[in-house]
Amino acid sequence: MDEYRKKRCTAAEAVRLIGSGQRVYYSSNAATPGALIRALAERKDELENVEACHLLQLGEDPLSRPEMEGHFRHNALFVGPSDRDAVNEGRADYTPVHLHHIPRLLRSGRLPLDVVMLMASPPDEHGFMSFGVEALAMRAACEVARKVIVQVNRRMPRVLGDAFIHVQRVDAIVEHDEPLPELTPRPYTDVEDRIARRVRELIDDGATLQMGIGGIPDAVWKRLDGLRDLGIHTELISDGAMHAIERGIVTGARKSLHPGKAVITIALGTEALYRFIDNNPFIEA
Repeated sequence: MDEYRKKRCTAAEAVRLIGSGQRVYYSSNAATPGALIRALAERKDELENVEACHLLQLGEDPLSRPEMEGHFRHNALFVGPSDRDAVNEGRADYTPVHLHHIPRLLRSGRLPLDVVMLMASPPDEHGFMSFGVEALAMRAACEVARKVIVQVNRRMPRVLGDAFIHVQRVDAIVEHDEPLPELTPRPYTDVEDRIARRVRELIDDGATLQMGIGGIPDAVWKRLDGLRDLGIHTELISDGAMHAIERGIVTGARKSLHPGKAVITIALGTEALYRFIDNNPFIEA
């Protein structure tokens, strides 16, 4: 595609679209565009008062280091390990907001965006790139931002649904492959398993579930054998949900909304999960 080729550039060239005093929103969780963030950090001495908005950040975040004060300031919509110290020390801000309200917040103009940076899958033959493992508010962010920068990563799964951006809507494309961050499930405790047994009593055949991550959700997924036609309509899909789908417990057959589909906004787990959701017609974001 000629347009795709014309927009390809280095990460250093792409982040030159960002100027002092601007607000930048970037994808998070396992979709954090590491190459773009590192390139932006390299411009520290050229930029002042750039606001960085995001959700959960995984791994080290160069923009939250103490020496970045005055150049970059986080406005976290979900605080995580990489920016918690900066928030606690007053070097970063936290805006409390329900996750499902974030698209509305962005579209309302109350949090106007100058630039969006995201990680996406390579484009298909029609020029569409998938938001992959984090859809959540990315569509809304890309709709309202003045500039959109995409890190194309061949390791990003192509997740189906209403979670694509076309090459025409993008201002700069950086091809940079890197492994997605993984969250390996830990063994759940006896207490978590006892809680899961109580939760299991509340779930009937055909129920639709919203699960997060951690010991309790993992234990619940393990306890669901014997149930039939469960559905998933959830913020997050994990390895536990994947295994339940593979065991035939989850079919979505009785869902009243999007029957036969597991609807997600984020995928966070192991490489096996990322392979599972890639081009999987059962999964939509």
